[in-house]
Parts: sequence; C-alpha cells; structure tokens
Amino acid sequence: MNEPTVAEATESVYASLQANNADIDAHIATLKAALTREGMKEAVFDPTKLAQNNRSGRKLMQSYFRQRGVSVRFSA
Repeated sequence: MNEPTVAEATESVYASLQANNADIDAHIATLKAALTREGMKEAVFDPTKLAQNNRSGRKLMQSYFRQRGVSVRFSA
C-alpha cells in the first residue's frame, strides 16, 4: 500500500474537520508522517475549507496540531 502524500493527508484532515473531527488524531498522525517523508516543515491549509474560518478557530487548530507535532500555516 502506498503512503499518502501531504496533499492526500491534508484532504483527509479537511474531511475529518467537516465530519465533526472524526478520527482527527489519526489524520494528524498521517499528515505528520507525510510531512516527514517529503521533508516539509509545516502543513498549509486553505482557511476557506475550514469549519471555523475565524481567527479563534484558526488559532485553536494551530494549537491542537502543534501539540501533536505538526506546524500549521494558512494560505492567503
């Protein structure tokens, strides 16, 4: 089985966020592994795809992901 790419892992995180955070920790772990494999330092998310696209929602997401070892940045 092929390991998911960063883009695929990011899409699974979006899907999880839309599904009331279902299995979010597993998707974060997958994203972290994909970032490591591809030599990337941080994940980039599109804020328009988030369930909570406001400052507090983005900061909460950054904090939650940071606690799990994934640095998050949002595209403009």
